[in-house]
Amino acid sequence: MNAISKREQNTKGLPSAMIWGYIATLIFMVGDGLEHGWLSPYLIEHGLTVQQSSTLFAAYGAILAIASYFSGVLTEAWGPRKVMIAGLVIWLVGQILFIEYGLKPHNYAVMLPTYAIRGFGYPLFCYSFLVWVTYRSPERILATAIGLFWAAWSGGLYVVGSYFPAYMIPKIGYIGLMWSAVVWVLIGGLIGVVVKGQVHEREGNGKEKLKNLLSGLTICIEKPKIAIGGVVRIINSTGVGALPIFFPLYLSSEYGYSTEEWLQIWGTMWVANISFNLVIPYISDKWLGWRKTIMWIGSFGCGVMTLVMLYTPQMFGHNFWALTVVGIFFGIVLCGYVPLSALVSSLAPEKKGSAMAIVSFGAGMSYFIAPAIVGTFIGSMGVHGVMWIFAGLYFVSAILMIFMKLPGEEKQNKSNYSPEKQVG
Repeated sequence: MNAISKREQNTKGLPSAMIWGYIATLIFMVGDGLEHGWLSPYLIEHGLTVQQSSTLFAAYGAILAIASYFSGVLTEAWGPRKVMIAGLVIWLVGQILFIEYGLKPHNYAVMLPTYAIRGFGYPLFCYSFLVWVTYRSPERILATAIGLFWAAWSGGLYVVGSYFPAYMIPKIGYIGLMWSAVVWVLIGGLIGVVVKGQVHEREGNGKEKLKNLLSGLTICIEKPKIAIGGVVRIINSTGVGALPIFFPLYLSSEYGYSTEEWLQIWGTMWVANISFNLVIPYISDKWLGWRKTIMWIGSFGCGVMTLVMLYTPQMFGHNFWALTVVGIFFGIVLCGYVPLSALVSSLAPEKKGSAMAIVSFGAGMSYFIAPAIVGTFIGSMGVHGVMWIFAGLYFVSAILMIFMKLPGEEKQNKSNYSPEKQVG
C-alpha cells in the first residue's frame, strides 16, 4: 500500500480511525454471531439431520473462505473502505433472504444458498480492516494491534453473540433474534464506513489490480512458509469452530445441559479469550516470540484443552461450573494463535496484503473444513472420534510451527551453531 506514509508507519500510538475500526468490528460481529451458538441444534430440532446442518455450515464456510481470500487482495487493489461497504451490503441481502424465505418456512433448499451468500459479508468487512491494521501498525506493537482486532472480533462474535441470545431468546424468540442481527450489523457497518472515515484508498489500473488478485496465490510459491501459515490458520479455527455444530447436542442428550447453559459456557470461554487477547500477544512481543507462542500456547494448548473439554462431562457429569472452567482455559490458550498474522505478514513485508489474504483464506476455510469433518465422521466415529481428530490437528499445527522461523531467527540459530563458535 504505497499511499501509506512513513509518518503513519512510524507513529507511536493507534490512530482514532483504527480505534473506530475496532468498535465497528465488534458491533458488526455481534450481528453476525447471534445464531452461531444455537442455529445447528435449532435446525435439527425442526427436522434437519446433523449431516444436513453440517452441509449448510460447510456451504457457508466455502463461500466464507473465498471471501476471506479476496478480502486481502481486494484491499490491496481498492483499499479497505470500498471492500467494507461491499461486505456490509452483501451480508444484509443474504441475512434478509435467509430469514424470510429460508428459516421462517423451514425451506432447506433456500437456506443453503442464502446462508452461503451471507458468508461473503463479514470477511470483506472485517478482514479488509485487518489488512490495514497490519500496514498501519509499527512492528514493535504489531501483534498487540492485531490482538486488539481479534479481541473485538471474538468479543462481538462469541461473547456478546452468546450472552445476548441467551438473554433475548425467551423474550423475542429465534426469528426475532435473527432480525435484531440486522440492526447490529447496520450500526457496526455505518461506524466502519462512515464515522471511521476514509482510510487509505489505493489507485491503480486494471492490469495492476489483476496482478494484486493473483499475488495472493503466487506468494505461496515464492514464500512456502506463508502457505504453511495458511494451513496453521485453518487448524486454528477448525476445532473450536466445529464445537457449536455438534457439542451442544452431545451435552444436551448425554448430560442434560440446556441451550442457555451452553451459550453461557461458550460466552464465558470467549470472555477469557478477550481478557488474554492482549496479554498473550504482549508476552509474545516482549519475551516469548511469535513462533513459540503459536507453537506451545496456541497449538499444543488447544490440542490438550480439546481433549479436556471432551472428558470433563464424563468425569463430572452435568456440572456447569466444571465445564465453564475448562472453557476459560480453552479461551486463554486459543490466544496463542494471535501472533500468527504478525508472523506471516512479516515474512512478506512488501506484500503484506497478499500474505494476509492467505491468512484470511485459512480463517475462512476452517468454516468449511470444520463442518465437513463433522458431517463425514460423526456417524462412524461419534463425538469422541471427531474430538480426537480436532485435537490431532492442533498437535500437527505445533509441528508445522517448527518450520516457521523468521529470517532473523534462522540467522541467529546459524550464528549460535557456527563451526567457529563450536570450536571456541
